[in-house]
Amino acid sequence: MDALDAKYPFFASAREAVAAAAVSLPELVAADAPAVERARERVERALLEGTVASERGAFPGESAYDAQAELLSYPIARILVSLLDSDPAIEKYAAAEAATAMERVRRDLDADDELRSVSSATVTLDDLLAEFDLADAVRPDATTSAGVGRGVAGGGAAGTGSAGRDPSHYRIDVGPYLRLTSPDWGDSWRLVNRALADGAVRVSRDELLVALEAAVEARVAEGLPFELAADEGIGEALESRVADLRRLLSERTYAEPPDVIDRDLFPPCMTNLIEKAERDTKLSSAESFALMAFLVGIGMTPDEVVAFCADTSLDAEGIRYQTEYLTDDRGTQYPPPTCETLANYGICHNEDDHMQVAADPLSYYEKRVAAADDVTDWRAGREADDATEA
Repeated sequence: MDALDAKYPFFASAREAVAAAAVSLPELVAADAPAVERARERVERALLEGTVASERGAFPGESAYDAQAELLSYPIARILVSLLDSDPAIEKYAAAEAATAMERVRRDLDADDELRSVSSATVTLDDLLAEFDLADAVRPDATTSAGVGRGVAGGGAAGTGSAGRDPSHYRIDVGPYLRLTSPDWGDSWRLVNRALADGAVRVSRDELLVALEAAVEARVAEGLPFELAADEGIGEALESRVADLRRLLSERTYAEPPDVIDRDLFPPCMTNLIEKAERDTKLSSAESFALMAFLVGIGMTPDEVVAFCADTSLDAEGIRYQTEYLTDDRGTQYPPPTCETLANYGICHNEDDHMQVAADPLSYYEKRVAAADDVTDWRAGREADDATEA
């Protein structure tokens, strides 16, 4: 097992490495090996933040886990997701694995020749295309790659040179193009709006990588969820970790959000998090997720959340990424965690015995808004400020 297997555990070579090692996953789980905790973290971060990178460091080279624990965490994570037995969880997990993988691919492709020549833990575009049986279906676009000297077909991997020497556009056969893209991606992806010649569609380098991300996502999701053999005992051994994930991802559904933003009516735990961030204190991943999920849950857009949190320790780019992730249009978003779950993370302290009022922050806020005689919407004040500045 090497670093490349750990970076790309969905590759065929990584599966072969696991098989060759003859490691017993039930024994690993029973022994609570490091790979088990990494698997739990992998799934939790996938569902909450859209990444499977370790919180203690992302590739290349920073992970606190060794290559074996990192690689073995992938099949164990798949077991955890299967035990959750939730279609939204599977979709979120597969999307996060794919997004993290493509971040690593982009770093690999942007690595310079010297780094690539001494590192075996990087992939080229040729490697990725071959992995998904696309080597014959993708080639540099002849109208833009003349004189480049590097490409997918015709000697040399497209990723072996610096980004400036890679072809800017490629041609992908129409069959794979339709398989790897979706009309939901927007009009620019529709075949009618594409340059089609000789059975191939013209795409930019970045668009090709987006399509390959879809291929990774499909491979990760393939076969999930799966049944576990009852006699292995692995389900029972992972029961507490699965229960934690289920509590974290409450499947309670909500009616329309109150669509009013009155900070004075926020639940105490959310007020505490905002005040903590205003003191320029960094929020933990769980704290950040709880706050973002609440703000999205009451009807705020990503732009509004960025503006609302402008004078805090929260990074605007991070806010936008997480809120857009929470408000995606795939129907897989999760509501804010319950007060019980937040208490387990040390976020909710049941101030004023508010758990007797509601079991989660959004319900608490809905009830306070409904009972309030006077509500001051933050949006109105913001619009007034904008008008004054104009």
